[in-house]
Amino acid sequence: MALAFVIAVVALQWAWGEARGTVVERAVIEQATVGTAVAIINAWTPEVQASPAGSRIKAPGGGINILNGCEGTEVLFLLVAALLAYPMSWRWRAIGTILGTAFVFVLNQVRLLALFYSYRSDRALFDQLHGLVAPMMLIALSLGFMVLVIRWDERGRLASLSRADGVHA
Repeated sequence: MALAFVIAVVALQWAWGEARGTVVERAVIEQATVGTAVAIINAWTPEVQASPAGSRIKAPGGGINILNGCEGTEVLFLLVAALLAYPMSWRWRAIGTILGTAFVFVLNQVRLLALFYSYRSDRALFDQLHGLVAPMMLIALSLGFMVLVIRWDERGRLASLSRADGVHA
């Protein structure tokens, strides 16, 4: 399991590295990540007047730069690698990957919004959130999601066994 996990993480990181500078990277960082964050900021606080500028969220009073690595792919890759490595049904691997991608995206958007607003109001808080708190929360919550998927898979297996036992009775 550990070897499968490491191979999956390395393969996913390699593939993402190959996407650097491509339309794929720009779509993930500039459109999905930055574009979504700017839309949320402007919906919540239109007076901020945030705007996307490539990988940056710009606004009068300060903005943030979303570098490769800030878009949440590393956490997503850890989650997907865990789903691939753990012995579970392919059905729950697929469901976990789809739901997990959405989950990590939403978590990362919350992280980026917290970073954006904290950078503008409290740089010390920004440094704490950026350096330790937010990354650890992403990892911890993704681990919790993984545990949830494992439980769903186990429940499905137990239900299948119960039905199979009932058929043979």
